[in-house]
Amino acid sequence: MLKIGVLLSGCGVYDGAEIQEVVLSLLAIDQMGAQAVCIGIDADQHHVVNHLTGEEMPQTRNMLVEAARIARGDIQKIENIVPADIDALVIPGGFGSAKNFTSWAFDGSNATIRPDVKLLLVNLVNIGKPIVALCVSPIVLAKAFEGSMIQPKMTIGSKNGASPYSISDFEDGLTTTGAIAVDLPLGEVLIDEENRIITAPCYMMNARISEIQENIQAAFTALKNMLDAE
Repeated sequence: MLKIGVLLSGCGVYDGAEIQEVVLSLLAIDQMGAQAVCIGIDADQHHVVNHLTGEEMPQTRNMLVEAARIARGDIQKIENIVPADIDALVIPGGFGSAKNFTSWAFDGSNATIRPDVKLLLVNLVNIGKPIVALCVSPIVLAKAFEGSMIQPKMTIGSKNGASPYSISDFEDGLTTTGAIAVDLPLGEVLIDEENRIITAPCYMMNARISEIQENIQAAFTALKNMLDAE
């Protein structure tokens, strides 16, 4: 049975992983007959956000403990995962990619990336294991391969569609790191065949949950086709 890693930055769109994107990814993995391997990081997230008010809360939360909420307790620490353990990896969106995995939310394209996250991503790509990056998570791949010979081709959405974020700023940031930013609308999926990276806009664009499900399903169909072709 194929094993698909799901890298989680916490639990909640504003300070961790986007829960709906995670759950829909877990469903898509199960529907393709594969096993999900949830992966978390045993460290405090950058901060805690009250998802009702949007305000920062005076407390700390652990990324692994929070991600375990979505994984129903079945989650592995990132340091215990090697590329041989999984056949592919998906990184759902959520601000955790820009606050916990990287510092993009605060530093833009000058952001740093956690060494453990970078190591896993680089090792996977180096041996040809596919990666699916949803929503804002292409920024994590961009930082992982910045300054290397690998130039990932990725989408983070479209400047021509309705979005709560500045897609043009994100595209400029990706380009600054050396990645190739491709403008694609919600519902479409970009397949970087050379680097075996699949990206989809998801909640970078204004969308209904049914549209997110369709976009994620399209990404996993592309992943299945990529794995079946091996």
